[in-house]
Amino acid sequence: MKTIATLLLASAAAIASSNAMAAPNVVVSIKPIHSLVAAIMQGVADPQLIVDGGASPHTYSLKPSNARAIENADVVFWVGDGLEKFLEKPLHSLAGKATVVELDNASGIEKLPFREGGPFEAHDHGEHGDHDHGEEAKDGEGHKGEHKHEHEHEHAGGHDHDEGEFDMHLWLDPTNAKAMAIEIEKTLMTADPANAKSYQDNTKKLVENLDSLDKEIKETVAPIKDKPFIVFHDAYQYFEHRYGVKTAGSITVSPENPPGADRIKKIHAKVQELNATCVFAEPQFEPKLVNVVIEGTKAKSGTLDPEAATLEAGPDLYFKLMRGVANSLKNCLS
Repeated sequence: MKTIATLLLASAAAIASSNAMAAPNVVVSIKPIHSLVAAIMQGVADPQLIVDGGASPHTYSLKPSNARAIENADVVFWVGDGLEKFLEKPLHSLAGKATVVELDNASGIEKLPFREGGPFEAHDHGEHGDHDHGEEAKDGEGHKGEHKHEHEHEHAGGHDHDEGEFDMHLWLDPTNAKAMAIEIEKTLMTADPANAKSYQDNTKKLVENLDSLDKEIKETVAPIKDKPFIVFHDAYQYFEHRYGVKTAGSITVSPENPPGADRIKKIHAKVQELNATCVFAEPQFEPKLVNVVIEGTKAKSGTLDPEAATLEAGPDLYFKLMRGVANSLKNCLS
């Protein structure tokens, strides 16, 4: 005769198995967003990540394994085509059965326009370049299907915007991360009602942790708020806007397009004009440019990692990313 303990264990295992079977296949574009989704899905399932390792969404080419994941997805989260340009065509051609959520349109998101002129180069609005999307075609034969993507885009809050009009590094403000988390929670609860309670509990905890992180970062950067610095590309506007730190300019706007000699000369002059500052590289891109910019000046160099290239994917990544940016600024500028 089975004991009560045995029956309870069997029942718990059956419930866990049922939850696992019910969980949707969730695919996420980049690490910072994946971290938020992973935190909300903890105890239910693990979302899949497209841009993994040290790759950057600015230069990424879709892999056949990514194409398979998109084709099999029930839900896809991405920031939007102003950032992950390489995903626009694959989502149209492969994500036929998925709910595709463009998080730059989440209700409560604050969007900032690109900065232009002077130390910030002019942006080529709406230009996505001639990206070769042939990679997904290798795995994409027969993936024609009815295009559900157009109808399933989540435009929470009813925002309208032109492609390329806004700075898309939205996650570098924790208040935007909270808005995205709430949109992620809502989407997952609709896609997977059986696990709604888990999503609600996890989101509540995540939002509380984001509030604590926000207070912590304010304290970290308070001593260096008035010290200007130069960044590799203009990715930090949301962090600046939230915490009052001051970027004096960027070496380049588009990391995939190296700056010319005239641009380097202008930034070098800007560093000299500021007398002493920091110039920050990024892990995915050529650090030699930073060395050229600071040559013959009093400026120091540092590294910022806005897309978490050096961090392991997971629910804790977002917090490590934000603390990393704050601490790198403080250590170089102090």
